[in-house]
Amino acid sequence: MRIGYFTNQYPKVSHSFIRREILALEVLGHTVQRFALQSDEAELVDPVDQNEFAKTFYVLLESNLSIIMACLLVIFSHPVKFLSTLYLAVKLGFRSDRGTLRHIAYLLESCVLVKWQKQKDIEHIHAHFGTNSTMIVMFSYLLGGVGYSFTVHGPEEFDKPEFISLAEKIKHSRFVVAISSFGRSQLFRLVPADLWDKVKVVHCGLDAEFLARDENIRPNISKQLLCVGRLCEQKGQLLLLESMRSLRDSGIDCTLVLAGDGPMRSEVESRISEYNLADRVEITGWISSEQVKRLLLESRGLVLPSFAEGLPVVIMEALALSRPVITTYVAGIPELVKSGSNGWLIPAGNTQALTTAMNELLSTDEETLALYGRNGYEAVNELHNIEIEVKKIASLFEDACK
Repeated sequence: MRIGYFTNQYPKVSHSFIRREILALEVLGHTVQRFALQSDEAELVDPVDQNEFAKTFYVLLESNLSIIMACLLVIFSHPVKFLSTLYLAVKLGFRSDRGTLRHIAYLLESCVLVKWQKQKDIEHIHAHFGTNSTMIVMFSYLLGGVGYSFTVHGPEEFDKPEFISLAEKIKHSRFVVAISSFGRSQLFRLVPADLWDKVKVVHCGLDAEFLARDENIRPNISKQLLCVGRLCEQKGQLLLLESMRSLRDSGIDCTLVLAGDGPMRSEVESRISEYNLADRVEITGWISSEQVKRLLLESRGLVLPSFAEGLPVVIMEALALSRPVITTYVAGIPELVKSGSNGWLIPAGNTQALTTAMNELLSTDEETLALYGRNGYEAVNELHNIEIEVKKIASLFEDACK
């Protein structure tokens, strides 16, 4: 099959799971054309991502004249479809949080996508995230493009489903993918029961880089903990710094690496200074997937005290490398992380529970760490193996085009 993939940004530092899915589809023999709205080139540090950048077509790198010509071609070829889609764009824009003008811009951008679909003989197009990327794909379908599907990750889509017209996108799609049973349940809430069959579960997957079992990987009894994620409100790094201060004040020796960057970096740095944690907490900035893997192996475990999530891929990566995880009871996380088996689940926003779990991880003996490591690897290999999961979505693509 000739499949198109469309996202707001591709490749993106925090979206390695999309790259893995695309590459695994190509291993199965499918042709995958990468399309994206815009480039994230300035933040790309991974050579594999830089290679993907060269393979991707970007709507916003098209000249204004090229976009206008693509729109005129749609107007002359499908005037009725263009007018009806324009009406829908205006209607959806009125009740959205981004406004009518932004939705008209999506419509113009979708005309470029229609042109590319025809030029590349695309049979089906798939979007990741149910936000603006899926809006553009939906408009391209309504303008005469190919049928589409999309993957909903959360938490953003579940925070404002009515503002992003998620139910409308499901209605017009061939099918929609949720990355967890929790995600599927949230989509069930938005549409009538006769549309529930459209909602499928396909997990994000890891490749052999993580799942080729290395018997030489042993528990790490260092005092280093690792948090991987964008420095933003929902990841809970400020809570993590409170726990680090409490552990220090209790005389417990440990260090923390915050791997990532983001809009809250200056606030996080200020809090580190305020709490006198400069000798215990390090911020790496954006790093490559290989560097994340190295840090996971160098750390005793992963700590991710998120307030809202879908199902973070870094949790899968940590468990695949036999590192226990401390994280929260939110969204799809409890489907993978089990307290007393491969990690610790705590209530979101509870600093005392977070501090207690960190202390327990730091004091857990090597034999128990090894058991947690084996359990974690087995859970990820069963639920998040890209070779298994990609066959599910490939089958969905094939069935949708019959």
